[in-house]
Order: sequence, then C-alpha cells, then structure tokens
Amino acid sequence: MSPHATGRRRVHRSVAAGVPLAVLAALATAGPAAAGTPAQEAHVTRTATLADIPLGTFSNALLPGTVADDRGVDLGGIGSDICPAGREGEFWTVTDRGPNGQIKVGGTKRRTFPVPGFDPAIVRIRVSGDTVKVLQAIPVTTRSGKPVTGLSNQAGRDEAPYSYDAQTPLSYDPNGLDTEGLVRAADGSFWLVDEYGPSLVHVSARGKVLTRYVPQGLKLTDTDYPVVEALPAVLLHRKINRGFEGLAQLPDGDLVLAVQSPLSLPDTDAGEGSRTTRLLRFSPKKKAITGEYAYRFDPVDVVDPSEDDTSELKISSLVAVGGDRLLVEERTDKAARLHLVRLSRAANILGGRWDDDTTSPSLEQLDDPAASGVPVLAKRLAVDLGTVAGVPGKIEGVALVDRSTLALINDNDFGMTDGTGAFDAQGRLVDSGIETTVTYVRLPRDV
Repeated sequence: MSPHATGRRRVHRSVAAGVPLAVLAALATAGPAAAGTPAQEAHVTRTATLADIPLGTFSNALLPGTVADDRGVDLGGIGSDICPAGREGEFWTVTDRGPNGQIKVGGTKRRTFPVPGFDPAIVRIRVSGDTVKVLQAIPVTTRSGKPVTGLSNQAGRDEAPYSYDAQTPLSYDPNGLDTEGLVRAADGSFWLVDEYGPSLVHVSARGKVLTRYVPQGLKLTDTDYPVVEALPAVLLHRKINRGFEGLAQLPDGDLVLAVQSPLSLPDTDAGEGSRTTRLLRFSPKKKAITGEYAYRFDPVDVVDPSEDDTSELKISSLVAVGGDRLLVEERTDKAARLHLVRLSRAANILGGRWDDDTTSPSLEQLDDPAASGVPVLAKRLAVDLGTVAGVPGKIEGVALVDRSTLALINDNDFGMTDGTGAFDAQGRLVDSGIETTVTYVRLPRDV
C-alpha cells in the first residue's frame, strides 16, 4: 500500500542488483589504516530528507486503530537499516520498536513508550532530488495478523515498559520486537534481527512472522508465532538494548548477524569495558548457526576522537560485498568507520570454549584476544565517515548504490530525546529537530 506518498522530497541513484567487481577490488586493496587516517577524497554527493508524516496517520493506515494518540510524533526511526529494492533510487528500510526514551525516577532510569500501540514496519522508500518518499509500508504482524508491537518481552530480562511520563507501568508483550537489520530474500520474504532476544526473525512478504530464532534457554513463551531456540546460549548475556543490529545476506544465501556490543560476560563491567564483539553466520537451509567470529573494535577515540567511553562502541550495519566479505560499520552516535572483513573458516569459534559462559577469563575479558590464541577477524579500513563533511550522526543503515557510492540512513529516534523535557505539559512531543535523511557518499577512487 502507499497511503503516505504525499509531502516528500526525493533523491536518485542507480541501485546495483549485485556488487560490481570494481568495488570488490577497490575495497580489497584498502590497506590497514593508521589511527585517525582521514577519508581523504570521500565526500557527500547528495542528501534527501523524509518529510513529516504523523505517526498515527501512518500506523492506522496499516493497522486501523493501533495508535489512539501519537502525542505529536511523526514517522521516524526508519533508519534502522537500508538495502536496495532493485529499482533506481528505491530501498527497503525498517523501523525499530518505535518512539522510546528514558526518564530517571527516584534515581533509576525507566524505559518509556509514548506510543505503545506502534507496530514496527518494513518501509519501501524512493529517494529523488532532496526528498525521501514512502512508497509502501508493511506492518510486522503475528500469525493471527495482530501487531507485534515494540514492547519489551520478558520481566527481569528486558527493561520494564512505562508510559510517556514514566509514571504508569505498561504490559510486557512476548510478541514485541525491537527490529533492526533487514534483508530481502529471493522469494520476497524478509529477514530481520531484533535486540530483545536477541533474535533472527523470518517474515513473509506481507509482514507476518514465520519464525523467530532465539538463543537456547531463552524460554520465550505465549507468542503468537513459532519460536525456535536455535542460537548459541551464550547470547543470553547480551547487554540490555544491545542485541543484534547488523544483518547481511551473502551470495550463497547465508545470513550474517552482528551483536551490537560486547556481551556482558561474565558481568556488566566486563561488557562495558570490552572491545570484542561477535558475528554469527546462519544458514536458512539448515535453520542453524554455522559460524561464529570474534570481531575487535578499534579504540573508541579512533572511531570517534570526541569520545572516551568504550561502551559507546557499536556495530550497526553489515553489507555483503561478495564471497564471504563484508563491510562492518563501527560507530558511536557521532562518528562511524567501515571496515572490510572476510569470514574465514579458520576464524570460526562456534561451539568452542568461548561459547561456554563458565570460561574464565571470557572472550570479552581478554585485553588482547589474538595474543590469547583467539582467531580474531582481520579487517581493513574502507572509509572513515567521521571525517566526511555532511554525514549525519547515528548512521544505522548502509547500502551499496553503485561501484563507488554508499547510501547511508540515520536513526532520528522519532525526534525524541531522553529526560522529562521530551514532552510538554500537554503530553505533546518537543521535537529534537533531527530529521531522517538518506545521504550518498562517493568513495575515493583509490579505495
């Protein structure tokens, strides 16, 4: 459907069905970068902005009656990921769980859901000129066609959900999804990743959840769709709100999932101070994880010279570039760098000692995993987006447009900020002014 096709600006670029050999050759020849190496000739060629669409209008056109009051929030958050849709200037994107924030009450932060009826959606966009236009939106629904919602799943594991002012507790929803990465399969279905489980979610072309794959031992019950415990149990140690975020599909059909941040293993302090996270390879044919890889972040002040908190490091996007090669986005909320990696058989740590949560020290606690015998993925810097003028903050989606052009999309958090000032005295949003944008970056010719 396309009830939102008005009030938009546009951008155009050709979308390649596959990645040309030239881009692979260029990326493969990118040598190891010294800390702080600038992006040199990389530059923004075009920026397009999503116009204002009331969130209630958007949501109720998909699933009537789901949003009673959008509190003045516009459609946003579609920047959780982006992938080419096969036509010039068109992309698939996905929202996250919806407007949410944090308010401190009695010294404790509470997670707020100002529009609790919001349902995550897969959104097809076209960019042309300086405008982003919504062409189609597909609500993500349960087996019976009800909204999955974006609400927390399990008490004691996920953050307790509250109303916009953090005063009224909301109900948990085992069907809820905090959707992030997105790819479209050859049969028209979609694969999504979720931060709660964390989980990998297979969704039909019409948005119905077919299967949700979760870590062994999660014990997620009372869902209105099938849940399969097919992921390593060690993922139960994911940091709250930092489950899976990046997702890519390799040419052979396998999926690669990125844990956004280091696991909290054996505890929160270990995860907060670690620079080692994990990538996983999933075979849709076998319906099983077939590979797991240790990925090492650059020091936080290399990724973002203005930041000194290691826990701000995240992987938000993966892009398949042929064979077993990927672009991996390391970021903070202000800066991002893209590295080229190859998933080699020799680097596969699946089922080994690092999947045993009693191993001490844990993978996350190792100051130098490679020196301890861990086959950490080798990487090469492709581009430092933090040095490219005009690239917005909080880039969560990256796609290849042509041989030397990236399409970037940011997460504007639906215009929300944290704290009591997010809404006025009437309960209406005080908008941050941050827009959803698609930005094209031309890569250096010698990269």
